[in-house]
Amino acid sequence: MSTDTSPQPAETVPPRVPAAKNGPGREHGEKKTGGVLNVFSHGVLVIWAILVVMPLLWAVMTSFKDDKSIFTSPWSFPSHLHFENWSRAWSQAHMSDYFLNTIIVVAFSLFGTLLLGSMAAYVLARFEFPGNRFIYFLFIGGMSFPIILALVPLFYVMQNLSLLNTIPGLIIVYIAYSLPFTVFFLTSFFKTLPTSVAEAAIIDGASHTRTFFQVMLPMAKPGLISVGIFNFLGQWNQYLLPTVLNTDPNHKVLSQGLVALATSQGYKGDWSGLFAGLVMAMLPVLAAYIIFQRQVVAGLTAGALK
Repeated sequence: MSTDTSPQPAETVPPRVPAAKNGPGREHGEKKTGGVLNVFSHGVLVIWAILVVMPLLWAVMTSFKDDKSIFTSPWSFPSHLHFENWSRAWSQAHMSDYFLNTIIVVAFSLFGTLLLGSMAAYVLARFEFPGNRFIYFLFIGGMSFPIILALVPLFYVMQNLSLLNTIPGLIIVYIAYSLPFTVFFLTSFFKTLPTSVAEAAIIDGASHTRTFFQVMLPMAKPGLISVGIFNFLGQWNQYLLPTVLNTDPNHKVLSQGLVALATSQGYKGDWSGLFAGLVMAMLPVLAAYIIFQRQVVAGLTAGALK
């Protein structure tokens, strides 16, 4: 009986594959990483909020101090609330006149900007005609054009039209200055609105004007409020245009009045009145944003959500 002495093939052993990490461990790592990022982002937001809010609170607190306390203890709370600072700034520093002029200019210019801007944006967004894109890019080009380059020719144009140092002239310039951004913003917003509603109104016999004012404009309310807030901030704080085009003391706006009040401090030393006037100019802007903050967010995110 013969035995087979030939070599037998060695048994192959499959290579060992490292065990994959289990699901709970991976989720735990992702949660840990996400928690670190959340802590970091929240920390940055807290620091940013402190940097923004603290100067505002300090200005409000300083407006109720006397001049001596402003320099001797600038970071302490006022021992006594000096409301006379506000009355002095309102009457003696003529902040009431500057405030009234600013309200008139901003109210009419904001209304004109939203009316003309919404009409132009609606046409550019809804109607196709030769030169549509060219006109649209002209408005965009107006956003990139530095206003300082147009001050000298704008001064002579206003002078030739007899609109220099007048409230109506300043309103017209504010409208022209704010239109490029308004048209750019509202054109994108009108494109997100459904066309079926406008088509149904046209089929029912409504004219294009009635369709715009009674159907499309109410639907664009979030966008109008958002762009209105941005224009309100820019027009309320505008300083360069009124400084060049409005040198009449009776027609000065709030930003010019604050500068005049600040430059007079070297002779009078009424720093408490200056901070009171500063807070007066700041409060309407804060109030407008606080009241319409939800509409602003809704208008900014409407295009993305649709």
